[in-house]
Amino acid sequence: MFKVILTGGIASGKSAASAHFEKLGVTVVDADKISRELVQPGQAALARIVEQFGSSILNSQGHLDRAALREKVFRNPTERKALEAILHPLIEQRMQQLAEQATSDYVVLVVPLFVETGGTYAHDRVLLIDVAEQVQKTRLAKRDDASPEQVEQRLAAQANRQQRLAAADDVILNDGDLDQLHAAVEKLHQSYLQMSKNV
Repeated sequence: MFKVILTGGIASGKSAASAHFEKLGVTVVDADKISRELVQPGQAALARIVEQFGSSILNSQGHLDRAALREKVFRNPTERKALEAILHPLIEQRMQQLAEQATSDYVVLVVPLFVETGGTYAHDRVLLIDVAEQVQKTRLAKRDDASPEQVEQRLAAQANRQQRLAAADDVILNDGDLDQLHAAVEKLHQSYLQMSKNV
């Protein structure tokens, strides 16, 4: 199966791009969705997270309080690495399983932290949804109602733009409107269909 990693910084437009690939009939496997499934009550990953960070990261119903966990790990790189060590191997394993079950000509694996985690996922191409840092900051502040300090913290926790560009085979600069993004996705879709036939 021909695998395309779709990655990009926070608020770059990954969800809009992956949704359009899906609309074109491509199987999309999203690391964030799998991460949410893995931390449901009763899952082994949640038990390990509670063991690592304490029960203060659970809400009154016993579900993961994502905001409380985010606050904990964004401020502390050691804590963030501990969380990644629990979740990333499980996410990667599940994504590869789902990719192998895909029935489309190729599969898109949405991995926001692809560069940060060392790019270990099996893949054929890396597609970066790129955006200028100032646009990213504006979108993030608006989307999450985040303070300038919170925006800076979240950006500092991710790879920088140059690191992501260095890891990419294909780049969509997403600084226009949705129509422009869709057109760029459709163009790459045709390329990936051709490439998948040659595998």
